[in-house]
Amino acid sequence: MALVLGSLLLLGLCGNSFSGGQPSSTDAPKAWNYELPATNYETQDSHTAGPIGILFELVHIFLYVVQPRDFPEDTLRKVIQKARESKIDYDKIIYYEAGIILCSVLGLLFIILMPLVGYFFCMCRCCNKCGGEMHQRQKENGLFLRKCFAISLLVICIIISIGIFCGFVANHQVRTRIKRSRKLADSNFKDLRTLLNETPEQIKYILAQYNTTKDKAFSDLNSINSVLGGGILDRLRPNIIPVLDEIKSMATAIKETKEALENMNSTLKSLHQQSTQLSSSLTSVKTSLRASLNDPLCSVRPSSETCNSIRLSLSQLNSNPELRQLPSVDAELDKVNNVLRTDLDGLVQQGYQSLNDIPDRVQSQTKTVVAGIKRVLNSIGSDIHNVTQHLPIQDILSEFSVYVNNTESYIHRNLPTLEEYDSYWWLGGLVICSLLTLIVIFYYLGLLCGVCGYDRHATPTTRGCVSNTGGVFLMVGVGLSFLFCWILMIIVVLTFVFGANVEKLICEPYTSKELFRVLDTPYLLNEDWEYYLSGKLFNKSEMKLTFQQVYSDCKKNRGTYGTLHLENSFDISDYLNINEHTASISSELESLKVNLNIFLLGAAGRKSLQDFAACGIDRMNYDTYLAQTGKSPAGVNLLSFAYDLEAKANSLPPGNLRNSLKRDAQTIKTIHQQRVLPIEQSLSTLYQSVKILQRTGNGLLERVNRILASLDFAQNFITNNISSVIIEETKKYRKTIIGYFEHYMQWIEFSISEKVASCKPVATALDTAVDVFLCSYIIDPLNLFWFGIGKATVFLLPALIFAVKLAKYYRRMDSEDVYDDVETIPMKNMENGNNGYHKDHLYGIHNPVMTR
Repeated sequence: MALVLGSLLLLGLCGNSFSGGQPSSTDAPKAWNYELPATNYETQDSHTAGPIGILFELVHIFLYVVQPRDFPEDTLRKVIQKARESKIDYDKIIYYEAGIILCSVLGLLFIILMPLVGYFFCMCRCCNKCGGEMHQRQKENGLFLRKCFAISLLVICIIISIGIFCGFVANHQVRTRIKRSRKLADSNFKDLRTLLNETPEQIKYILAQYNTTKDKAFSDLNSINSVLGGGILDRLRPNIIPVLDEIKSMATAIKETKEALENMNSTLKSLHQQSTQLSSSLTSVKTSLRASLNDPLCSVRPSSETCNSIRLSLSQLNSNPELRQLPSVDAELDKVNNVLRTDLDGLVQQGYQSLNDIPDRVQSQTKTVVAGIKRVLNSIGSDIHNVTQHLPIQDILSEFSVYVNNTESYIHRNLPTLEEYDSYWWLGGLVICSLLTLIVIFYYLGLLCGVCGYDRHATPTTRGCVSNTGGVFLMVGVGLSFLFCWILMIIVVLTFVFGANVEKLICEPYTSKELFRVLDTPYLLNEDWEYYLSGKLFNKSEMKLTFQQVYSDCKKNRGTYGTLHLENSFDISDYLNINEHTASISSELESLKVNLNIFLLGAAGRKSLQDFAACGIDRMNYDTYLAQTGKSPAGVNLLSFAYDLEAKANSLPPGNLRNSLKRDAQTIKTIHQQRVLPIEQSLSTLYQSVKILQRTGNGLLERVNRILASLDFAQNFITNNISSVIIEETKKYRKTIIGYFEHYMQWIEFSISEKVASCKPVATALDTAVDVFLCSYIIDPLNLFWFGIGKATVFLLPALIFAVKLAKYYRRMDSEDVYDDVETIPMKNMENGNNGYHKDHLYGIHNPVMTR
């Protein structure tokens, strides 16, 4: 079984054999949460190319254009199957490889033709053909052609430079990435050893969680008063507490009613006495005023008018006689006092207490059962320990560690050789890129010297040294292009065929997992096994265990047990036997019995409520009392009357009348302070008491009847449902205790299957070997190298053509066109002036054209 994990690793890291997130349990209860300690791995799950990735994408697009066909799964299967029979269908292979073959053929033509063309071109030039003669013919569009050739060559050189840049970048990437290989390999092996070391710790952690589960169950058993008793209490509260609260509120209302009646009764007596005193005081002051108004001065005008005004206002100095006629509330007060002889508040507190005693009564009645459940729980731990000790995971990982050690030794032994070969490749790539750079530099120098040294007034035979040098540089570039371009194309073709096929047949199908589908083809890798892994692991090839499924599970951070379907050799469900353990706990909990008696109110309390409803406060004539509280104790505002009297007295001449009236005004003020204000305070007290009684008495009979109906309903609920409530809450409590262990054992099964010994490092190592080492570190840069160098090499062909054409306009010629009759072409001479071509024989210059 460990061979599969080892083979996966060896496939990735050595290439010598075939080849997360945590799944969640949807069935596990949520009563108690467990979580294995997180294992931290160093190696990253994904590899990013960085800014250079856009160049790799260009190569991928080019490869897609060259090879647009999908991965040939069926063809590859048939090739592998027929390889055993030594019969291979080459037609389908050629059909798939058509694009690559076509490009390769074009490259071979380039390789064959370019040396031949270069040879014949050189021979022609030596024979003064193909532009070899140092003579330039006059053309009307010569200036335009020179500019077109220069611009075209410049553009092509820029394109070649971009290709060279890609080659340099690719060459540098291979070197820098290979240097990182050792560190990445060490990171992978460290993660694999973390897997080997963490697995025993994870199993120990799983065992330790049984004590956590047991402690939680023990806590609930020790707290059975709050868990079970509290549950029963919570079920009864909604039906009982509101009734008791209403009765308690009514008991408070009875006390408030008694207090209000007492305040009202005492206030009425006080008002009767205060009203009588006010009436007597006002009578005395009226008598005094009448006596003062008998003064002779009151018969003389204008004093007589003032006296008559005072005399007419004396009728207002009267008290309110209705205050002495308000009825008392002694009868209602007596009835309320009779109601209070029953301690209704105490009866309500007894009802509360009977509910609050439920948890303690439950605990006292379940001591024996709780002790029995604890004994059963203590006996389960040893069974779980035995199961985890027999897991095959540790044996598999022990064997797997041998493969890890051997592979690591192999990597460390061969990595220096790989680094040495990489240095050779880097040096060769540097030479190739430098050679192309040298060619394009000659072209750039030729363009630079040619453009800067060109003199529009000079004839082809009198061109300057700088311009001539530019033409020479261009021809040197042409010579180097013919000399080396076919060699460069050989390298491009070889790297293209290798890199393109590895990219299309390994890298892309590995990323899309199409390669796994080929490997998982029934009877492909072994003609006797339907599924290779199933036959290798369990010798049951009909069981579906595939490379793709194993890789996918490992990427999801799934455990080795579930990934390799080890339940076929060790089914943990059979060994855990959850039902057997929970049945023993359940049998103990079945004997859990609770008996409860709850007291609510009783007959005395009901009679007290009924008597209060009949006390008569709801039938009192509150409007009579409220009407008097809104009236003034006297017939007039005495304070205003006194101020008015003082003002009238001040209008009289000084004398006995004036002084007597002022004394009476002061007396009225005193009556207001000593008699009226206390009466007003008593009326305010009476108003408050009346409002309290009115609020309490409003709908009193209906409220009491509703409370009694609710009381009957609550009592009936207790009588009829208390047993079912106890049974339901007991079942819920039993389910909670059992649920801890069901959930724990399901968590064990889930953790061992899905999380313990996560094979994610194996998938990461495989990704590192194939996707990173092979594809990203080697093939991507290799493809970018041939892509850049190939583009530069191909564009050398048009570059040398334009360079040859352009060199004719820069180099100093040995001869030039001449004309016998200047007058026959006057316009031409005018146009050319000193820039045109002159008659060479006029200057004694030999003209080969003329001699011919």
